[in-house]
Amino acid sequence: MLSADMARYVGLHHSVGFKFRTQHGLLKSFTAFAEAHGDEFVRIDRALDWAAQASSPPQRRNRLLEVRRFALAMRPEDARYEAPAADALGRAFYRRRIAHIYSPAEIAHLIQEAARLGPVGSVRPKMYATLFGLLAATGLRISEALALRLNDVTEDGLLIRETKFCKSRLVPLHATTQQALNAYIGVRSQLGTVDDSLFVSICGRTPAYSTVDAVFLKLARSIGLRGDPGQRGARIHDLRHSFAVRSLEQCQNCGDAVARHLVALSTYLGHAHATDTYWYLQATPFLMEQIADVSEALHQNQGRVA
Repeated sequence: MLSADMARYVGLHHSVGFKFRTQHGLLKSFTAFAEAHGDEFVRIDRALDWAAQASSPPQRRNRLLEVRRFALAMRPEDARYEAPAADALGRAFYRRRIAHIYSPAEIAHLIQEAARLGPVGSVRPKMYATLFGLLAATGLRISEALALRLNDVTEDGLLIRETKFCKSRLVPLHATTQQALNAYIGVRSQLGTVDDSLFVSICGRTPAYSTVDAVFLKLARSIGLRGDPGQRGARIHDLRHSFAVRSLEQCQNCGDAVARHLVALSTYLGHAHATDTYWYLQATPFLMEQIADVSEALHQNQGRVA
């Protein structure tokens, strides 16, 4: 009964366009845990026991809230469903994680290390070097890059079909990025695989995100971008943040130009709203110097008027 209710709940979200992957995985885990104890509906004590198995307070709270939303949706049909309090495992105090803004030298070092991966002579080192280079040069989401097919690489740029907001877009490429992709495709074509994925491993299939992230973490630690396992440092997603910030740094230091640039950047990154792009921006010495120059000019103009 609990599994059937969970399947209907997940199916409802799928039917209105939500991918619901992470939520589905969590609810499958909870349902298996609860049914192993003979439960046919959500019980508060069982939800707390399952949520407490997570490795960190934020993860425990996220688990609990997911079960709570499921229970609240089911209660109108079955009053036996119990919804745990939202703060049963404490209140959330969200602190934004500061992204690592890569320098050109760090990106070059990362790509060089990826190109040294083994096995020697296989597609693997070329694939990872090209993948990380593409993320840095375009700001693509890693999910978008891994979903690319060979025919998505066109003369006009990359056709991004698998987007976060289910909207396709065309991403123009710099000539050097296009050349790097073409060189990789030439190596990839020697595999003879029937899979048409752009990025493939030595077995001829697209590597999972977890695999790509594990390779990235290993390389990042080897070049000093991260500390030991468990310590924070540069992330693969920070390549997207870096693209947005470096793009803004190259924009003309003019209010109207910046406004137009942000709209174009938002479209290029595949954001639903320009305000979503603001999340990817943060201060750098170069941007702060530009802001100081504009502020100084404004102050001088006001002084002349007075």
